[in-house]
Amino acid sequence: MNIFDIVGPVMVGPSSSHTAGAVKIGRVARELLGEEPENVAIGLHGSFAQTYRGHGTDKAIIAGLMGMSMDDARIRDSLGVAQEAGIKYKLETIMIRDAHPNTALIKVNGKSGRHISVQGASIGGSNIIIQKVNGIDVEFTGQYNTLIISHTDTPGAIAQVTTLLSYNNINIANMKVYRSYRGGDAIMIIETDDDIEGELLVMIQQLSRIQNCMNVHPV
Repeated sequence: MNIFDIVGPVMVGPSSSHTAGAVKIGRVARELLGEEPENVAIGLHGSFAQTYRGHGTDKAIIAGLMGMSMDDARIRDSLGVAQEAGIKYKLETIMIRDAHPNTALIKVNGKSGRHISVQGASIGGSNIIIQKVNGIDVEFTGQYNTLIISHTDTPGAIAQVTTLLSYNNINIANMKVYRSYRGGDAIMIIETDDDIEGELLVMIQQLSRIQNCMNVHPV
């Protein structure tokens, strides 16, 4: 046990799960969008849906979407900040089968028209798990630099990426691969010890079997 386990994260409260964790889910969605949000739809499931008013879960997610960290004093006023920035948002309570009680489904459009859908759960102590990106099952925590790479499920696709990372001295901490079916759409989740620079992202994107490459910095 370390001191973090005893005193908890530095954050704007009241809850590490319902507030701080919610900020992180919003920040992951912002990272994946890669630009300023314009329209946001937030669905809250389970305990999030029941207690969001008292714990400010809606404010926390909006704050994260605007790039705020979990210790930012503006979290309490984030809805007003969003309105001033011209960000339109709506919130509803939803039911997601077999989901963690503290789950949010965020659908956001950026100013360029780019769209992303993210489902994440806050599992305690400000820790999160991202479970779906654009409807595809994934699993990552946001604690590492994370590559989310859409690709065709064909031999050599994974090797292309890992060889390129090795050549650029990028160390892989964790890696998982998900696919819809054999030979269909697939997604690599690669957590790395090192930041991925813009030029390297472009190189990955240009590989023959790669459809899209997104990068999430630690939140």
